[in-house]
Formats: sequence, structure tokens, C-alpha cells
Amino acid sequence: MGISKESIKKIAIHLGLVFLTVTILSFIFLQVYLPSYTNHGQTVTVPNLEGYSVDELESFLSERDLSYEVNIDSGFNAEAKPFAVLKQNPNPDSKVKRGRKIYVTLNARTAPLIKMPNLVNGLLKNAQEILGNIGLVRGEIIYVPDIGINVVLEQKYRGRNIPEGFEIPKGSQVDLVVGDGLGNQSLAVPALTGLDEIDAEFLIIGSGLRMGNINYVETDSVDSGIIIRQMPPAGASVKTGEQIHIWISENKKSANNL
Repeated sequence: MGISKESIKKIAIHLGLVFLTVTILSFIFLQVYLPSYTNHGQTVTVPNLEGYSVDELESFLSERDLSYEVNIDSGFNAEAKPFAVLKQNPNPDSKVKRGRKIYVTLNARTAPLIKMPNLVNGLLKNAQEILGNIGLVRGEIIYVPDIGINVVLEQKYRGRNIPEGFEIPKGSQVDLVVGDGLGNQSLAVPALTGLDEIDAEFLIIGSGLRMGNINYVETDSVDSGIIIRQMPPAGASVKTGEQIHIWISENKKSANNL
């Protein structure tokens, strides 16, 4: 015996009522009960605290129903004030519940000391990366005649050469003396005989060469302080940056009078 149309109609009505009831209950649960239970909508936007002094945080955050806690680890930024906020968690513009604690990292009062690495004989590009990675700043680049192009010859802090391991404050500038790659150019040695030491040094440096050894020779035929010999000789072909050694007269009579 088959099911009558009237029975099918009743079953369909009951199923529809059940479906409608489930839908209504689900809507109430998701849109009314659950948001109320989880304090939905009672959130605040995290402000940007970077640059704020730690003394300002208490009142600033309490006005926004937030609090803070200082991380044990501190950072350092030479451009920021001591005890100013450098980092925060959660990040600015995050949505959090009222009363949420914001964790902040403060700027240290003094810069930590960094051990200077050895940059000499390395390439300028690598030296810059090393300095940046350890918290130091590349300062002035001073090019000098040398066959090594962009090779670091000296590392300086406040005008002084500093060795590997020397401690300097984080964020300090390190100046680099670098080869210009022109040391392989040939130059003619200038004539220095008959000049005094000051004029000779000026001419040597101006020619892209360097002062070498200074030797004194006793003589009774040339006034004291005059160059009587040089090596390499005048006109010789040398490389940029090579040393020129000179011999200066020292009058015997003047030496005896002393």
C-alpha cells in the first residue's frame, strides 16, 4: 500500500519546520549568544608607541584601556632618546581586547660596545656588509693610490687606525682607506737633487708616490739639508704609490760645531 499524497505533504511540512527551527537557533547562537560570550566588538586598536618615553606609557595606554610591560632585552638606536620605545608587540593598528598588555622594547641609555672586525685586505663591498651586520656605520671612504681596486687598506675610528678586536660603541662610524686601483699606472720619478726635504716631500706626494727612507750623509761640499741622492733616480719609471728614498747632506763643519 503506497504512501498517500497527504502523508507526503505532512512529512515535508515537518522537515521544513525542523530546518527553519535549526536555522533560527543557529542564527541566535552565532549572532547573539557567541558575540556576547566572547565580548565581540569590545576591542581597541593598538596605537603606535615608537618614540614614546617609558614615563609616558602609563597614562597614554590607560586612557585606551591598555597596559604595558617592558621586555628584559633592550635595543639601541643612536638617533632615539634613552628609554624610548623601539619595538612593540602586538604591532600598531592590531585589534585587541580591552585590558590587553603591550610588550615594549626600550632604547638603552648607552651604546653597547662592539669588537672591531678585521676589514683590511678585504673588498669594500664585503666590509660595508660586515659593518652593517654588527651594528656599525660605514663612514668616509678615503681613496689612495694602490693597485688593489676597492681593497680596504686601513680601518679608522675618529681618525685613528684601530686593530681587530678593539671595542667601539655600537652605531659608531668607521672610516675606510681604500685602494683606487691606479697603482698599476707608470710614473716618471721627479728630480729631487738640490731640493730641501720639505720641497722634496711635497713633490713626491704630489706625483702620486710616497716618501721612503731618509738617510743623512756627511759632506763638506754641499750645504746641510740638501738632497744629494735619490733612489729610484730621476726619470725612472715606477708604479703609483711606490716609495722614493732620499739622501740628505749633513755639512761636516756644522756637525763639528754642534
